[in-house]
Amino acid sequence: MFSSTDPIWAEFLTQTIAEFDCTTGTLHRLDPADRHLKLVAQQGVPEALLPIIQSIPVGKGIAGVAAERQEPVEMCNLQTDTSGVARTGAKQTQVQGTLAVPVLDGERLCGTLGIGKLVPYDFTAEEIERLMHAARSIAAKLLPG
Repeated sequence: MFSSTDPIWAEFLTQTIAEFDCTTGTLHRLDPADRHLKLVAQQGVPEALLPIIQSIPVGKGIAGVAAERQEPVEMCNLQTDTSGVARTGAKQTQVQGTLAVPVLDGERLCGTLGIGKLVPYDFTAEEIERLMHAARSIAAKLLPG
């Protein structure tokens, strides 16, 4: 079940969400043993979804696809998206504009960072690059050891 997050990661996520004028966010760490993304910090995710986002297989859902492709995954409106990338439960967040990016240390996948808005929104190329930069800045610290 969901446990309290490390205050450092919670603060990083809070600052990132505020910087992008978003309302929700998640930070996942890759567990190489089972190739699942394990939740490190979250903000604004409904309580009912916390068990679902605790462990996300690489390749499944928005975060999992960002991890698998090692590139940003963006949706202008998650609520009306028909691409099949978002999992059914994701719509319960009420998030519309969403962006997930891989946390990369060079070519090594360390996890994912995701943010969302409650309104339809197309993130600009500059915003996507800023979130990628934020993710790269924490990559080496995200993995244990």
